[in-house]
Amino acid sequence: MMGTETLVKRLSNDIGGIDGGKIERVEHELLPWEKRCHALADVLDFRKIINTEEKRRGVEALGSEMVAKLTYYERWIVAFSNILFQKGILTPGELAARMAAVEARAATDAARMEYPNG
Repeated sequence: MMGTETLVKRLSNDIGGIDGGKIERVEHELLPWEKRCHALADVLDFRKIINTEEKRRGVEALGSEMVAKLTYYERWIVAFSNILFQKGILTPGELAARMAAVEARAATDAARMEYPNG
């Protein structure tokens, strides 16, 4: 397969047979938000809101360019958001409002840590 035929027949994560170079294995502890993301995936699956197959298809739907730019858990978050939007469970406006609330809490917490006495 060559050129556009390859693009049409391969999904973004289908890299079988393509030279991917050396894989650098680095053990690292997950960041707190990555742990929360993984827990969210478990809850969404347990509650039968988004299953593993939907998550996989959601990540594939991002396309190879987006997949290449995002980290593993960033892909999950974007896929979850898109799926929840499609199902009418969450709107982009609701997500933006919740993200703003989290940012405000983080800013308040940071200010408290910087100026603990007032």
